[in-house]
Amino acid sequence: MNGPLRRTVAAVAMVLCAAALPATPSATAAPAPAPADAQAQWIDRNTVIWKGAEHTAAQLESGAHGIRIRLTPGTLTPAERAAYPHLATYPAFTVDPRDRGLARTALRDRLLATQRRADGQRTTTGVQIPGVLDDLYGARARHAALGPVFHHGRPTLSVWAPTARTAALELDGRTVPMRREDATGIWRVQGTRDWAGKPYRYLVTVWAPTAGKTVTNKVTDPYSTALTADSARSLVTDLDDPKLAPAGWSQLTKPAAVPLRRARIQELQIRDFSVEDRTSRHPGQYLALTDRRSDGMRHLASLARSGTSYVHLLPAFDFATTPERRADQEHPGCDLASYAPDSDSQQDCVGKSAARDAYNWGYDPLHYTVPEGAYASDPEGPARTVEFRRMVQGLNGAGLRTVMDVVYNHTAASGQDPHSVLDRIVPGYYQRLLDDGGVATSTCCSGTAPEHTMMGKLVVDSVVTWAREYKVDGFRFDLMGHHPKANILAVRKALDALTPRKDGVDGKSIVLYGEGWNFGEAANDARFVQATQQNMAGTGIATFSDRARDAVRGGSPFDGDPGIQGFASGLYTDPNSSPGNGSRTEQRARLLHYQDLIKIGLTGNLADYTFTDTTGRRVKGSQLDYNGAPAGYAAAPGDALAYADAHDNETLYDALAYKLPRRTGAADRSRMQVLALATAALSQGPALSQAGSDLLRSKSLDRNSFDSGDWFNALHWNCADGNGFGRGLPPAADNKDKWPYAEPLLADPALRPGCAAISDTSAAYRDLLRIHTTEPAFGLATTARVQSALSFPLSGKDETPGIITMRLGNLVVVLNATPDRQDQTVRDLAGERYALHPVQAHGADRTTRTASYARSSGTFSVPARTAAVFRRG
Repeated sequence: MNGPLRRTVAAVAMVLCAAALPATPSATAAPAPAPADAQAQWIDRNTVIWKGAEHTAAQLESGAHGIRIRLTPGTLTPAERAAYPHLATYPAFTVDPRDRGLARTALRDRLLATQRRADGQRTTTGVQIPGVLDDLYGARARHAALGPVFHHGRPTLSVWAPTARTAALELDGRTVPMRREDATGIWRVQGTRDWAGKPYRYLVTVWAPTAGKTVTNKVTDPYSTALTADSARSLVTDLDDPKLAPAGWSQLTKPAAVPLRRARIQELQIRDFSVEDRTSRHPGQYLALTDRRSDGMRHLASLARSGTSYVHLLPAFDFATTPERRADQEHPGCDLASYAPDSDSQQDCVGKSAARDAYNWGYDPLHYTVPEGAYASDPEGPARTVEFRRMVQGLNGAGLRTVMDVVYNHTAASGQDPHSVLDRIVPGYYQRLLDDGGVATSTCCSGTAPEHTMMGKLVVDSVVTWAREYKVDGFRFDLMGHHPKANILAVRKALDALTPRKDGVDGKSIVLYGEGWNFGEAANDARFVQATQQNMAGTGIATFSDRARDAVRGGSPFDGDPGIQGFASGLYTDPNSSPGNGSRTEQRARLLHYQDLIKIGLTGNLADYTFTDTTGRRVKGSQLDYNGAPAGYAAAPGDALAYADAHDNETLYDALAYKLPRRTGAADRSRMQVLALATAALSQGPALSQAGSDLLRSKSLDRNSFDSGDWFNALHWNCADGNGFGRGLPPAADNKDKWPYAEPLLADPALRPGCAAISDTSAAYRDLLRIHTTEPAFGLATTARVQSALSFPLSGKDETPGIITMRLGNLVVVLNATPDRQDQTVRDLAGERYALHPVQAHGADRTTRTASYARSSGTFSVPARTAAVFRRG
């Protein structure tokens, strides 16, 4: 793909055709291609690449008064090949120097590439224009302030629309002309003080390829700072207006900053948190996180006291799918509680109102830099800004910093869809296009192109606004591997420049992490160096590590058989009847390999950490296999984020419900839940858990609850309300293939835990957090320090299946996943004084308290299904 591009020098004539302004129909014009057909790409002012073009004579056509831009066969420069590796094998053509001055005008109308083939047939295709727009405008536009900007109370509104014929402002029932800056492609208008607070839209006249015609779009501002209900209009709003600052905002005192490598993160969806909490005064709203006496806030505060340092909020920016006015929100039209726990009626009823109910995770961005209105007490106007800020205050007051889940990798829609904002202002620029001109959808939605200058700028500007204006303490990037690494590093650089004196925040203390998955049209660095797991190593920006997650749970989230077991679900040591587990020999071998993956996870997933694996080999983390990829990829603790469950896929409790033998009692399910959580909580580097996992949270086996409503998603802080298990078969759309496995489980009352199991799980988990927080050995900063302080003394060919023993400085951690008490003898420690860690020795779990140490032999004795920590001294 990256090899040199070879070209013949046969004479060829080819043209990019753009109807002159204004457009006039032409009787001789070539037939217009289909809207998605754009196989030519104008990558800079000098060069066009056309997939499928031939070196034959060409006839150049456009509409009447057309602009002709002559092209001759050429080659790509090294810089062009590096910038467009996925196009390097396609024919390249050079723009005739005499016609380069026509580019800015040509780009403001329909643009076609036409070639006459040797057989006399004409080939016509659309043209992709992001590259040439960046070349012509990007260098100057990238430093401009966009959206509403106030100076001495007077607003200036600016929108980047270089391909627009005209642009105007619709404000207060009147149309206000805007002025174009030719050097930047930005349209501006300066207003008066009385514009503040008024609704507005842009009127942008552009050629819309998906419509096949010139249209005037009425569009909200991509740089909106506030919105009316349901995002119908932007509002001329100054976020520095004192009226939008809650009491104490300018003097907000935050909990002490926690380095990312020590962060313990609770992932939370705002509506889930409080919508069924009877003690909350603001159910389902931002302000629920200010209700200090509610059950939910009391629980978060207890986690904070134990060592949780951040709350990670699922998307809270303005998204497309939820009606924001409560009067417009539908509710299930049946008595959900009346159905049997294994019935399909609940999901059927919830599904009928799902499209118009109040629930969605929010991974369908509409406006990236405005709080979602459905969580505000009033979506009309500035309440959402004030209440988001109060929410941050509430979390900070509970001892927790705030992380936002941000989704810049796609938009809710593209083209002329009403939920398309960016693509209706600069058609074909902000979305990532495939080689044929279609919008990339590997992210599930209309993908964006942060590799383009102004989309990359939007990402950086938006993050900085959330940090500066809302005092957000961290950002989690959805599908970060679809971003260029350079874009995420630009975010880091921009945040690092924020200072308390200048901006009111310390940008260097803001943490960044994301999903570094490698897939889709950008996979394997096809278009740019991606922000993937291995590529982000050494940057201080963490990526989720799926290695230990799969080893702990068993199998993969995408297995057809959900009963495949892992370390914490009984593989080999307590087998279920699932045929997917294979023979006893296969189970043993897989379990031991899982243990090696978990060990590397405990180091912080370090690539260069060296240890003896369960085959007896001395290996580095990078030499350990994970489905054909290196298991260890981190350069330092903090590069990889450990977790056993998150909002995606089944909750940990539900995964264990599928995997543990049916005979497993409630107390043992609780113990296996804690053990699974321990593999992340006691690791080097950051760790995340889904809210409610310490309370055995269930979503009734739903693996993808993004649109499953409150019934399947709500958190239950009061154990008397259960844990969410047995609320019916999960929605058919993503779960029907697993219903045969789910039905008997949901019908079994023994799988619905009572208060004892729920309370014990939470208390034991908080003990693990306290140990992590109080022991410096869990915060090692470099691979060298981890290599020196951390070891697995019993690892090797004779390792016991189902048990991992880790020595860490003056600590010894034993993870016993077997159903029996186990002794682990570390002969090198014979004579040393060890005892169960005081937190556990005086902790809530009576079973763990029975763990013991025999000094004479160096033997650690640990109860079944227990994570025990011993301390020397």
